[in-house]
Amino acid sequence: MPKYVTSVEKIEQIPEHKREQLKKITDKYVFRVNDYYLNLINWDDPENDPIHKLVIPNEGELKEYGRWDASDEDTNYVVPGCQHKYKTTALLICSEVCGAYCRYCFRKRLFRNDVKEAMSDVDPGIEYIANTPEINNVLLTGGDPLILATKKLRMIIERLRAIDHVKIIRIGSKLPVFNPMRIYEDEKLLELIREYSTPEHRIYIMAHINHPVEITEEAKRAFQALHDAGAIVVNQTPVLKGINDDPEVLAKLLDQLSWAGVTPYYFFINRPVAGNNDFVLSLEEAYQIVEKAKAKTSGLGKRVRLSMSHTSGKIEILAIEDGKAYLKYHQSRDDEYGKFMVLDCPKDAAWFDDLPGNEQHWDAPTKKTEEVVSVNAMPDMPEKRVKQRV
Repeated sequence: MPKYVTSVEKIEQIPEHKREQLKKITDKYVFRVNDYYLNLINWDDPENDPIHKLVIPNEGELKEYGRWDASDEDTNYVVPGCQHKYKTTALLICSEVCGAYCRYCFRKRLFRNDVKEAMSDVDPGIEYIANTPEINNVLLTGGDPLILATKKLRMIIERLRAIDHVKIIRIGSKLPVFNPMRIYEDEKLLELIREYSTPEHRIYIMAHINHPVEITEEAKRAFQALHDAGAIVVNQTPVLKGINDDPEVLAKLLDQLSWAGVTPYYFFINRPVAGNNDFVLSLEEAYQIVEKAKAKTSGLGKRVRLSMSHTSGKIEILAIEDGKAYLKYHQSRDDEYGKFMVLDCPKDAAWFDDLPGNEQHWDAPTKKTEEVVSVNAMPDMPEKRVKQRV
């Protein structure tokens, strides 16, 4: 198994003066990487290397303008540790730890050293899911659920499988490419998947693969082990400035995923949260890159959708042409699924809220929720409350 590194000062490939500069970032944000993943970096040109940019801290993280929670996830909590935004789907935030702390993460608030949002006690969330028959699929997220001990993961999955109306369990994870040995060397994990991923009740692995460099022979072995155990593996990645904002790179990623039997699921617009501005592209830039990439791949690769996970729902970007954005709700908090929108799209617009007139198409979530219980607030923001859908 790879050896984990939690101090940037121990990465000898980084010059000593640079390590000192990065220390002020890791004092604020958790840092975690492993020697397997570090070996994917081209240390002859680290500043231009995509893997380096993904996991090695950068000084732009200290530029904390913007919001910590760009999609207002705080308004989706129904009990501590469980979100219920869309009718049939619940999110169980069961791990506050990631295998890799990707520097662009939209939940960057979770790996601030002074914030705790994930719950070690999943009982309230599982009880809520059991008492809500409309929920037929549950996403285990965090953090990274596969960083949990297999014994803890088994407990969670067994309890969810005891709920008759939960048909699908999804596990969001970076580990298939960040630590693939965690997958194929843990027979108890594979046994767990074999037992509980059946033709009637599937387990889906929602992989977070950002760049084709991550698809190594070890990663392919992890994909195959998951497939053999009965899991279905799909991939989602934001389009990231300086990492995969190149049609050739994204086309190669789509091809290699398809060849490995991993379904390209979503390309996301990177949520503009505090500390990740260096990774943000405009909507027009992201759309053009994705379309050029899709033109280079087969129909299997073209299945991917370009979407924004906005407060109001998942908004699919159908086209951006002649200063207009053509959009559709792929998921909707307010049952507006399929709603088609045409909005002006300024060149610098990077998020739905940047489009003039967007506010006419959705209601702020506080208008449709009521307070039920308070949770930890951000230390530098007004206290927020957990909300219950009504």
